[in-house]
Amino acid sequence: MSDTLASTVFSGIDHVEIIPSDFERTLAFYTDVLGFSLAQRTEVRILRQWGTNTVEELAYIRLGNTMIELLKVGNPSNTVHDRWGVGFRMIAIRVVDMDQAVEYLRRKGVGIVEGPVTLGPTIKRAEIEDPDGLPIELRQW
Repeated sequence: MSDTLASTVFSGIDHVEIIPSDFERTLAFYTDVLGFSLAQRTEVRILRQWGTNTVEELAYIRLGNTMIELLKVGNPSNTVHDRWGVGFRMIAIRVVDMDQAVEYLRRKGVGIVEGPVTLGPTIKRAEIEDPDGLPIELRQW
């Protein structure tokens, strides 16, 4: 049972943060390939430091009502994403037509990692990866 106060206080997810290994390559992938628009790009003038890491630049990219914040971090650690480990699993992007989306991505050089599979009369699912191997689900409802 949900708390009714919570539904009046919290209105949705504002954004998801991604730290790419190559800021420009990842920004190009999300904007040029997946169709996100650049909402804001800001150089961080006062470098915020956490241990040996500094945030140098931010880019906010938008697709519909979804916002992703890309962080350009000095000296990011190189961690391997475990899809079945505790924590972040993947983001999912709605597509209007799975077959068109898959063909478009193939023309752009983006491989389909899994699927597409049909889950119901109008439901299809597939997976791709961003330039750092972070999983992205494609979902047609």
